[in-house]
Amino acid sequence: MDMEKHPDDVWREFLITVLLYNEAVADRLGLQPVDVAAAILLDMRGPMAVGALAEELGLPSASTTRLIDRLEKAGYARRVRGERDRRTVTVELVDGGLNDYEAAAASAKRHLSAVSAHFTPEQVPVMLEMFARVTDAHRAAVKELRES
Repeated sequence: MDMEKHPDDVWREFLITVLLYNEAVADRLGLQPVDVAAAILLDMRGPMAVGALAEELGLPSASTTRLIDRLEKAGYARRVRGERDRRTVTVELVDGGLNDYEAAAASAKRHLSAVSAHFTPEQVPVMLEMFARVTDAHRAAVKELRES
């Protein structure tokens, strides 16, 4: 890492590379970056109500509907109607729904695993806490941007 760089520049370069990586993965999968984010959320959290998915992604319902349409068309996810109340709809990944994503992400995982050689096991919890706090800060910032 170039220690001559200003911390803000290091942070901005990090954000740019993450955005470009997400765009490249989405392009590889024939999806939009937000579609990939939705698929990952479904993998992490399991089936989600359409409204919960919209809220998590900070999207209006019409945009979420189009996103789910794209995921279904590409074969990554499906809508499931409630058994008791047919008006309720959840979205779930299909079996193997993230296989293409995992294949596309393999090179990043390989490169990122090499990063771990630079840190001690004691440093890992601190880094994970930092990522969790950065996630919360960005989530709050996204909410503020969308609400204003």
